[in-house]
Amino acid sequence: MIKITNLTKAFSNQKVLDGLDVAIKKGEVLALVGASGAGKSTFLRSLNYLEQADYGSIAIDDFKVDFQKISREEVLELRRKLAMVFQQFNLFERRTALENVKEGLKVVKKLPDTEATKIAKEELAKVGLSDRENHYPRHLSGGQKQRVALARALAMKPDVLLLDEPTSALDPELVGEVEKSIADAAKAGQTMILVSHDMNFVYQVADKVLFLDKGRILEAGTPEEIFKHPKEARTKEFFANYTKTYI
Repeated sequence: MIKITNLTKAFSNQKVLDGLDVAIKKGEVLALVGASGAGKSTFLRSLNYLEQADYGSIAIDDFKVDFQKISREEVLELRRKLAMVFQQFNLFERRTALENVKEGLKVVKKLPDTEATKIAKEELAKVGLSDRENHYPRHLSGGQKQRVALARALAMKPDVLLLDEPTSALDPELVGEVEKSIADAAKAGQTMILVSHDMNFVYQVADKVLFLDKGRILEAGTPEEIFKHPKEARTKEFFANYTKTYI
């Protein structure tokens, strides 16, 4: 069980996250949806301590940290438990796909090269990139780069995988290959928190959806409940506009 309590963050005295409480079961895919500026990406970045939350805590099984009092050692331990996939891949350009996936295993987990190589090859195979192991990022498509980034994150065996708009930087024809790899990881039981603008994908892959508005959880439920039977006026307005714009 992952429990996030009273997560609060302000920029220039304006609250971006307003005391959020979230619980996620192991193996569950939680999706955050809402308009731009609702706080979705800040939520993910605060969990991983890429943004320093003003208040709040996170508990992952027996490990718990208070973001107001977090130590350097706790930050490192937290990042071992949470792996993040960004919009822009963030691969090392001078390392091959295989070397990119191995990096965290060797540097963070201190695994020997033979073991790191074995795990990296397995994860690249899962995302369909066994034939691209020795390619550098400049020789990979955007979709392939993002699948390498996903393999790199999954190789660390995180308690929670954080996905921040993982397909927003991709050409439309490349989106499907990345979403399939994410869906496969979800089916394999990987716990995830997903931020995505692709509502069809969210509907298919999420177990639970949170609708954020101005840093607050306005509504929570299954994809069926949130997408098709929203209760709040703001949620109804969002999905009405989404339907008009995209479908």
